[in-house]
Amino acid sequence: MELSKGIQTFIQTSRVARMATVDADGCPHIVPICYAYDGSRLYSAVDKKPKRVEANLLRRLVNIRANPRICVIIDEYDEDWSRLRFIIIHGIAAIEPEGTEHSRAVNLLRKKYPQYQAMNLAEGVNPVIAITPTKVVSWGTFE
Repeated sequence: MELSKGIQTFIQTSRVARMATVDADGCPHIVPICYAYDGSRLYSAVDKKPKRVEANLLRRLVNIRANPRICVIIDEYDEDWSRLRFIIIHGIAAIEPEGTEHSRAVNLLRKKYPQYQAMNLAEGVNPVIAITPTKVVSWGTFE
């Protein structure tokens, strides 16, 4: 998918996004995520921040298993509304519990977020969500 350099830079440098999943019955669920972007896919780890259930039972993972279509929004608010901007990424999510892609994603996340450098993101325990964009919608200025 061809994206402008400005949009790619915005995706790569933004610190947080919101990811929406939908369960098998069509109920939406949205969570904030930390993510890394390699120019073609976004990656988000199920990390060690406090969770109420074990990783594989998290609603976002259960939903992705039932319906891999997701939506991510990365936005920037400003009191000067002429500077508002956002990117909506529609995509297909895959759960990567281990392997080459998991390792690659963890390396990208550790480069972007210092907090991940000290955090154990073990294969088989902390899966990674890999998102392949199918459609990108943007609004605002990305120079």
